[in-house]
Amino acid sequence: MIKIDKIEEVCKGKFVSLKKLYYTQDGKEKTWEIASIYDSVAVLIYNVTQGAFVLVKQFRPPVYLKNNDGYSYELCAGICDKNIPLEQIAIEEIYEETGYKVDSVIKINSFWTAVGSAGAKQTLFYAEVEDKDRINQGGGIDNEKIEVIHLPLNDMEDFMENDDLVKTPGLLYAFEWWKNQAIETMVEQTLEGNNNEIYF
Repeated sequence: MIKIDKIEEVCKGKFVSLKKLYYTQDGKEKTWEIASIYDSVAVLIYNVTQGAFVLVKQFRPPVYLKNNDGYSYELCAGICDKNIPLEQIAIEEIYEETGYKVDSVIKINSFWTAVGSAGAKQTLFYAEVEDKDRINQGGGIDNEKIEVIHLPLNDMEDFMENDDLVKTPGLLYAFEWWKNQAIETMVEQTLEGNNNEIYF
């Protein structure tokens, strides 16, 4: 049995608010510190022209305090701070961060992140692009400084296993999803007598 006794706002920022929760669980009074943040979307982008994933690399101050480098490899992503469909937010983020213009995305799944500190929900999408779809160089808006990375499909496994690179759980999950889809495709092709293979 959970009873919320009080929520105390400690600090309010533009994107993050710090709160202290006072609650009772099974008759015992407890407290918890919470970072209140927006839900978000993320997109696994695959460039079929190059046979490469389109990732973003950017400086993250909290990571810098941990490793004195601060650069993280991530999926294209953005916060849900607009009252529009999640698919549209994802499409806008693809254009702003990577410069690719797409008309639609496919939902993969939704999951919860930072459950011990923030408990935010992220919805993961998939999009395929071609070189001709890239209208500009991307890089983000306002004060964002985003580097667009094209990771060849054949380098995916080495990239995933390289512990020296900072990667988000969502990115690794998206790659595992891709691998499962590739395996299913190969099985279907084999059953249909098609010898085309996907290597990674």
